[in-house]
Amino acid sequence: MAVFLLVAHGTAGDVLPFARIGAELAGRGHDVTLISHAPFARHAPYGFAPIDTEERYRETQAHTPELLAVRRSEDLRRYYDERGLFTEMAREVALLSALHRPGETVLVGRHTSALSVPVAADLLGAPAVWVAVAPVQVMVAPIAAMHARRGLASGIDAVRAGVGLPPVADWPGFLRMPVLGLWPGWFDAAGVRSKAALAGFVCGDEDGGTVALPGRPILVTGGTGQMLHPRYYEVALAAAALVDHPVVVVSPSSVPAAAAGFEWYPRLPFPSALPQCGAILHHGGIGTAARALLSGTPQVLLAHGADRPDIAARLARHDLARWLPADAWTPESVADRLWAALTDTGYRTRTAAFTEPSTAAAPARAADFLENQLSQGIDTRN
Repeated sequence: MAVFLLVAHGTAGDVLPFARIGAELAGRGHDVTLISHAPFARHAPYGFAPIDTEERYRETQAHTPELLAVRRSEDLRRYYDERGLFTEMAREVALLSALHRPGETVLVGRHTSALSVPVAADLLGAPAVWVAVAPVQVMVAPIAAMHARRGLASGIDAVRAGVGLPPVADWPGFLRMPVLGLWPGWFDAAGVRSKAALAGFVCGDEDGGTVALPGRPILVTGGTGQMLHPRYYEVALAAAALVDHPVVVVSPSSVPAAAAGFEWYPRLPFPSALPQCGAILHHGGIGTAARALLSGTPQVLLAHGADRPDIAARLARHDLARWLPADAWTPESVADRLWAALTDTGYRTRTAAFTEPSTAAAPARAADFLENQLSQGIDTRN
């Protein structure tokens, strides 16, 4: 039995795939701990260590839109300082150290955000792995290394000094670890190739009950986070109003849907809900996109910021999504794409070729990759 320590930050789309991989590893008899935000404890009954409180997490999420505005290293440093992220990093290193068993432990971190993992790997001499949920996380690794060197260096070095480590001398080397990508090969080939080991789409939303939706509605959602263009719901709801079709809105925060005659839900079990929908209009998150593919639900993406335009473009290259960048958003242009999605009778047939049974095996492939890291030696970072 090995020890797997998984560090994941962000919203449900970021954290739940880690929880699902953790469940696969725990089912194989390993000692697994998910180290993440307090609200995700129920998703990791096999072992969970919180890095914050539920109140702290809500506060942090309220500030995540600021990340969309980060362009310079000094802006990222300011965000880390204001949100206390170096203190959080130090707590995570302490947790990893306390749960580590020499020679038996693999450290796993969400790509480039779980910076406690490379620090702990240097401290403990343990194998460490990045898990990327979307290709852009791998594509921007050189930029992440630059921001770390220019903006975060003194803060990270202070965390390292606190556990007796010297300052980082080689920033690209500090961030260099084996990478596991949670997407399939066809998706990788549809854009800039990542060179990551690929497990396939790992959906973390398998559990959640059932729901009955009337009228094959359009489902409008911006995902579980708040990193959205300020006009996202304004344009999405205006477009939906132009389409003579039932509409449901799924958002953790209230949006002006009720006044427009739409039904609003703070959350829905997507595995149950999406097969009942005529189309989904969403922000371009990879978890939402993957679930729409699995359910055969035609999708329209208003993709803005972070990895979303890249995700949308990869899907569009295989005729699996319609999308618009933010500078092309108008109610009319979005409504046109919604109509096309609602009448796309061939969508389910097209998706079948990309969601073969191997998708269900993705958590097992991820677990296989992580198990192999321990057998390849104590230090996989060099």
